Parts: sequence; structure tokens; C-alpha cells
Amino acid sequence: MKSFWYIIKFFFHRKEELYLSLKNILGFYPHHIEYYKLALTHKSQGERDKNGKVINNERLEYLGDAIIEAVVSDILYKKYTHAYEGFLTTTRSKIVQRSSLNILSSKLGLDKLVQYTRYSESHHSYIGGNAFEALVGAIYLDQGYGRSMWFIKRLMDKGFIRPDIAAKKEQNFKSVLLEFCQKNKLEMNFETKEIPNADNPSDPSFFTLALVEDKVIGKGKGFSKKESQQRAANKSMELLRHAPELRKALERRKYTRLAITDVLHDYPLFKKFSQEMDD
Repeated sequence: MKSFWYIIKFFFHRKEELYLSLKNILGFYPHHIEYYKLALTHKSQGERDKNGKVINNERLEYLGDAIIEAVVSDILYKKYTHAYEGFLTTTRSKIVQRSSLNILSSKLGLDKLVQYTRYSESHHSYIGGNAFEALVGAIYLDQGYGRSMWFIKRLMDKGFIRPDIAAKKEQNFKSVLLEFCQKNKLEMNFETKEIPNADNPSDPSFFTLALVEDKVIGKGKGFSKKESQQRAANKSMELLRHAPELRKALERRKYTRLAITDVLHDYPLFKKFSQEMDD
């Protein structure tokens, strides 16, 4: 009987401990703790429900990602009232990127609450950042969009998220796009043309097309060649991140290009072989 009460006491202690840990991070008590437990369950745990369905935080991560982007977009739009769209997009990208959220998760101590295997830790460096996205997804399901915005604003007020610092950091979108294409073995290039200024011939603007596998995926205009290419690359990465069908289409183009290249490469050998057969 003693062991039974010990188990009950241990269970409530652990539950209370999770509530308090989440209260310190969130600034409020959860209504439905199940959402938050799910947000803290990494797929490496291999958890399944009674029907055999896999249980992990990936769906909440997807939801939280969308909520974070919407909230940060709203905040930046109101904070920087005269900023152009490219600046807002760049600043938002630096705030919501996985590496930034990973650091944020560590500062909050959220990474210590995530349930995962040690093996997965060494093979996936963004467990904390993904858990933060899932946490915001849990907040949205538990208490709505307004509470999600309140939570992120609170992190900004406490200095955990610094839009002002993110706005000052220059991100090289051209390098990011090049790295993405190299990693996926995609051909890419920029086509930039100068646009004359009738009012001031010495002050032209520039227009750039970013092409991947000969398909235009980003356009950018700027007062320098570099600025127009950066904007085209930024647009390209935004599209590539959120358009899986485009990525599949580019993969198909790549395989077609490689197939044609192989045929052309082997053509002289094929022609010689055919001539020998005719003789």
C-alpha cells in the first residue's frame, strides 16, 4: 500500500513540476496540458497511441511555424511603419529561422523539457527550435491566437527576441540560395539588367531574375546590382521554403537535364558503335 501512495505522489509531483516549468516559460498556466506534452515529444521517442498512431510534435511544429510568422509579421509591420517590404521580410526571416529559435529555446530552458533520444540529439541540431514552434502551436490550440501573440510580445519585452538587433544584421540571401542549390545539385544563375533613369542618367536601377534549372523563381529590383540580386534571392528562398510542389518541379527539371547530358555525353561512343555494326 505504501508503494501505491508513493507512485501516486510521484505522479502528481512530476505533473506539478511540468506545470511550474511551463508557467515560468509561458507566463501563464496551461489549460490543456496534453497539447504541451505533445509539443515536447520528439519523433525519436517512437511514442504511439492505443491505435498505433505515431505521436510526436511535428504537426504542432507545422502549426506553430505559421503562427509565429503571422505574429512576427504583425509586430514588425506596426513597429517599423515606414519600412519597405524587403526589410520587413528580411528581419522576419532572421527572427523565425531555425537557428534563432534554437538559441531562444535554449535561453528559455525549453530544450531541457523536450523528450528525445540522445542519438537524435547528435543527428538533429534543431530539436529545441522545432519544440519552440510546437509550443506556440500548443498555445494557439489551448488559448487562441491572442494568447500566442501575447506570449511572443512578452518574449520581446523581456529581451529574448530582439527585432532591433535582427534588423541590423545583414543576411546574404544570395549565398543562402547558392548553398541550397549546391546542396540539392540544382543549376542556378542570375540575370541582371540595368534600367536607365531618364531623370538622372548617372543613377540607374537594376532588375534581377533568379533562375533555378532555367525557371524564374525570384525577381528583385534595387539601386545596385547587389541589392537587386539579394532581393531576387530572398524572394526565391521564401518561395522554395513554402512551395513543395515547386521543389518537386525543379527536381524533375534537374533529372531531365542530367538525362539529356548523359545522352549527349555518350553520343560519340554510340555513333561509333553504330558505324561498326553497319560495317
